[in-house]
Amino acid sequence: MEKIKSDSFNFSNLGIAPKILDILQKWGFNQPTLIQSKSIPLAIKGNDLVGIAQTGTGKTLAFGIPMIQRLSQIGGRGLLLLPTRELASQANMHLKNIGARFGLRTAVLIGGEPKNIQLRTLRQKPRIIIATPGRLIDHIKSHSINLSDIKILVLDEADMMFDIGFAPQINEILKSVPRERQTMLFSATMPPAIMSLVAKHMKLPINIEVAPSGTPAENINQEMVIISKEKRVAQLEKILTSYHGSVLIFCRTKHGVRKLTIKIRQMGHTAAEIHSNRSLSQRSNALRAFKNGGVRVLVATDIAARGIDVKGIELVLNFDLPENAGDYVHRIGRTGRAGNAGQAISFVSPTEMREVKKIERIIKKTIPLTKLAEPEYDSYASKQGNQNKKRFNNYNQNNNLKRSPRGRQWNKRGRSQKFARNKKFNLQARDLPKGDKNNRRKNH
Repeated sequence: MEKIKSDSFNFSNLGIAPKILDILQKWGFNQPTLIQSKSIPLAIKGNDLVGIAQTGTGKTLAFGIPMIQRLSQIGGRGLLLLPTRELASQANMHLKNIGARFGLRTAVLIGGEPKNIQLRTLRQKPRIIIATPGRLIDHIKSHSINLSDIKILVLDEADMMFDIGFAPQINEILKSVPRERQTMLFSATMPPAIMSLVAKHMKLPINIEVAPSGTPAENINQEMVIISKEKRVAQLEKILTSYHGSVLIFCRTKHGVRKLTIKIRQMGHTAAEIHSNRSLSQRSNALRAFKNGGVRVLVATDIAARGIDVKGIELVLNFDLPENAGDYVHRIGRTGRAGNAGQAISFVSPTEMREVKKIERIIKKTIPLTKLAEPEYDSYASKQGNQNKKRFNNYNQNNNLKRSPRGRQWNKRGRSQKFARNKKFNLQARDLPKGDKNNRRKNH
């Protein structure tokens, strides 16, 4: 594969049609990103491309502009494959607006939406199909879609599609599209499985690498905090007080996301959650509220890491380290987008230093480590502890229960023990009514 060095151009120098330039100008896009400046001229000529770039570098326009411009000239249809519903919906927003100027309709085929609505859209003969692999396979098997006229195929976030197990579906889809086509593949990393796919299904692809595979953007300030799991909520409260912009928090599990979202709301912050147990409409509403400023904090699992395209996220916080070290790059890539500065903080247990080293090997950089002292007692966690203690004391007072006195009492076998308790009522012999002390064995 031929490698291309990076330099900068203006959009007007890339061979883009005037109609598209007008749209870009209205959107306020004046200067292309590196991946856009190198991909667009080559893709417009019909070359197969492999683009390696971090998330948030403008890959959608890098393949979207050439796809629409070429389809308006050569006919046929385009197919865009993405790993998540959110990514598909966001890509559709850009492609739908640009394609409308050329009379090109789009169709979005994703899970979580009724198939009958998608069938109605397909009957309108869209020229651009935007799909997740699983739902597209459903339509292929039910013969509701024919891919024999696909002229341009794009696989975006290819490494994520392989990570979450879409390799069999992708191979099945590749059998359903014509051999004679233009193929573009974009990814943040290049694992062996993707290199094998490139060698088998692409024709002399040009490799465009604007950053080493797996490296995050340079404008993201990264920090790791060594802290036990028990102290993380208290430290999170301090951080949320220090940062005033939007904050994206990642947890490893769905249960962790739900639990942490509740605690953040109890701190007095607006928060929403995104994970695979939420319906498509719930996830879309949460993402929309986060984008519009309706909620300040969004808590998510890794499945949402690449499906969140929100400008101006001030902080990404890893409440848990990702299970796969490679996902660290995709998580922190939600901040520091489009050249803006970003901050990424990760909570790390003392036993997770091996995982930290794996991450540092991937990003080819040493991340500063900070070890925190005990959190102050005005934190959320200590407040909760005080409330629990107060409830416990009130319960004892209401039920006339007393603490076990220090000293020696007799158990039912006649042996001494430090704290003799009634198993059922937690009463001492001295707490029984007078006259019953001699019968204490019957109460045990």
